[in-house]
Amino acid sequence: MSDALNELGQHIELKRPDCVIGWDVTHDELNVDVAPSNIAGFVEFLKNDGTCKFSSLVDITAVDYPDRPKRFDVVYHFLSMYQNHRIRLRVSIREDEMVPSITDVHPSANWFEREVFDMFGILFSGHPDLRRILTDYGFRGYPLRKDFPTTGYTEVRYDEEKKRVVYEPVSLVQEYRQFDFMSPWEGAQYVLPGDEKQDAKA
Repeated sequence: MSDALNELGQHIELKRPDCVIGWDVTHDELNVDVAPSNIAGFVEFLKNDGTCKFSSLVDITAVDYPDRPKRFDVVYHFLSMYQNHRIRLRVSIREDEMVPSITDVHPSANWFEREVFDMFGILFSGHPDLRRILTDYGFRGYPLRKDFPTTGYTEVRYDEEKKRVVYEPVSLVQEYRQFDFMSPWEGAQYVLPGDEKQDAKA
């Protein structure tokens, strides 16, 4: 498998040197680093090239590296059912950069790109309807960024007096912010039903 993927990586680099920044085969998977501005054309090439035929878009996601100048990697997974190969594309971008949408090449990218926007705040230029898809309309922040607080910024609850759902700022008292990371069973002195049978055998 690795030999076939190495040949495929060489073929792709030879055909599209304008797009490929680098590539490698790790754990029997082909990874290709692509320049952001060329991603749509490169994806179209992978779909139509006779050696590649990556016609199925499996997923689009992202990874947050807050300490890097290029904070995000947008990651694309494709499958070639004709050649029985998979490929992963990585596009590294700064926080203020946009990534061209690939919805013209793969219409199924629509919701994937909306999810990446919703969770990471990454903008896709040329997307037909880029809005939140998983969180609420008034949601603040991007939950999968590393600097997003685990408690979030607002809490939602049903108010009995107002008879409706209300949004309020999160206010945790300090004791709920103390974590000792110990097992809840550590040092427990409980006698569970059935333990007396063990004593009876002794």
